[in-house]
Amino acid sequence: MSHNLARGLGIALALSATVGASTVCAQAWPTKTVRIVVPFSPGGGTDIQGRLLAKKFTESMGQTFVVDNRSGAAGLIGAEIVAKSAPDSANVLFTTASLAVNVSLYKNSAMDPLRDLTPVSWVSSVPLVLVVHPSVPVKNVRELVALAKKRAGKMNVASNGSGTTSHLSIEMLKQMVGVDAVHVPYKGGGPAITAMLTGEVDFAFGVALAVQPHIKGGRLRALAVTTAKRSSTFPELPTMSSMYPGFESDNWYAMFLPARTSKETVFKLNAEILKALKAADVRDFIIKEGGDPVGSSPEDLSKYFRREVDKYAKVIKLGNVTAE
Repeated sequence: MSHNLARGLGIALALSATVGASTVCAQAWPTKTVRIVVPFSPGGGTDIQGRLLAKKFTESMGQTFVVDNRSGAAGLIGAEIVAKSAPDSANVLFTTASLAVNVSLYKNSAMDPLRDLTPVSWVSSVPLVLVVHPSVPVKNVRELVALAKKRAGKMNVASNGSGTTSHLSIEMLKQMVGVDAVHVPYKGGGPAITAMLTGEVDFAFGVALAVQPHIKGGRLRALAVTTAKRSSTFPELPTMSSMYPGFESDNWYAMFLPARTSKETVFKLNAEILKALKAADVRDFIIKEGGDPVGSSPEDLSKYFRREVDKYAKVIKLGNVTAE
């Protein structure tokens, strides 16, 4: 064998070994316990979905996945923990649409999710529901808009807090159709719904799960959902975007990894998410929460997330919205 041929064969074998080692490495992930950071308190929809997915991943990949609740700053604290962690795939972020809002709401954050996080998959889509108190004499969205314009500055509208998606949905309504209503921010969805039930406020964009029993009981009247597509939980309700194109507010849930995480790991976790979303218990819980299972490619989530950031940035700037 000639020297050049032997040398070429040696290089080829070395490259083959490197590629093989890389493939084995990717296939072997995870090699240690993986932490799924949920940036909200235990017991909520994000936490329970996160724990269901952690259980599925543990069963499927034979390595432990644990949920770590790190609440604070509307989900920003938990997001920063993952963004600042090493790209060794030991930390995963499971969060909501709040991540797209926080980019513009918290200008002093040291973390930029567009730069510091890698999108993996959209998990579920959860609508807000435009509801009115039964005493409000309207049957549909256009009637509500007409009444709010007629009673300019005299109708009260509740939100789950300043800077939340329920608040930004109100801002969208104001900006798109010129409704002038008094925004009343509450500390969470529970107090906001209580205010709706007592008639303290006239209407609100409520979280699907929170308003569902009251709609069924006739204590609230539902007019529309805010997601781009009709909701399987409220199939009879039109979407806001069908009347006002571009009006979309989705309380989505999604998974992210730190920036610079290997593509092999991103694709593997993506495949595991898509597989978990086919499981009956995962699907049943999401639907019970008033949502719809989604699943997406990393590329599709990346494009969608960027659009969400841009959309909320415009709403926040035009409405001069600030965090509480």
